[in-house]
Amino acid sequence: MKIGVSAFAWTTRFTKRHLELLPPIREHGLRGFEIGMFDPAHLPAKEIRQACEAEGLEVSVCAILPAEANPISPDPEVRQHARAHLLQCVETASEMGAHLICGPVYAPIGYLPGRRRNADEWSWAVECFQWLGESLDAHAMALAIEPVNRSETFFLNTAAEARDLSDAIDHPRIGATIDTFHANIEEKNLAAAVATLGPQLKHLHVSENDRGLVGSGHVDFAGIVQALRQIEYRGCLTIEGFGYSPGETASLGALWGDLTVTPEDIAFRGAEYLRTLLDRNLSVPGAV
Repeated sequence: MKIGVSAFAWTTRFTKRHLELLPPIREHGLRGFEIGMFDPAHLPAKEIRQACEAEGLEVSVCAILPAEANPISPDPEVRQHARAHLLQCVETASEMGAHLICGPVYAPIGYLPGRRRNADEWSWAVECFQWLGESLDAHAMALAIEPVNRSETFFLNTAAEARDLSDAIDHPRIGATIDTFHANIEEKNLAAAVATLGPQLKHLHVSENDRGLVGSGHVDFAGIVQALRQIEYRGCLTIEGFGYSPGETASLGALWGDLTVTPEDIAFRGAEYLRTLLDRNLSVPGAV
């Protein structure tokens, strides 16, 4: 397992000027860097690829759908637009050098029709991602679909639901992401949720219960690491927290972050904490 960090610690709007973040990320021993993708056309894809390759960082993408790109909309034109958008996400992620896209790509965040999902919506999602499979194959890209909490979506909230969706899609490049912030709300037991997914778990967002400094809250990261070893997870532990940076207007930490916790704290102190857990788990007799 390797440790990475999301650019969301600093900003939601990644630009060329944020490429200066990469050298210190690598200097602190992190191996992965994740970038939020709201509009693929607005990302400096070639520059990101060159900078990440220069620093030896594996880049991944967290895709967030705009309101007009909804794979489960009752409007066929909106569903078709969602397919075109997802295809562009795959192509741009590949141009960036990424081999994994994650995120709640089944619906825009905040799409809440006030009821449970129905069979049509489930079928539309399955059909959409089966259709996307050809592009994933062509670009050697994995898709890790992320369940999020009930205040952000009605469609996919738990690891068990993500497993069922992956089973229905039945494509080897498509699996699930667990985000421990959302899972802390929706799961009875976070380690059990990891075990539920087994080999379908393709990505992990390491997030404290308040999106702050990993290890400062009540999420059972030690149990999660043990479960990851039991399922022989070989992916990235990507820290996704929000630091406070007064000069960054596009920072989520400006809204919710602890004023005493910087983006660098989120990334580098968080990574130190995870390394401690990984080392401790290896020292446990009988640990895999």
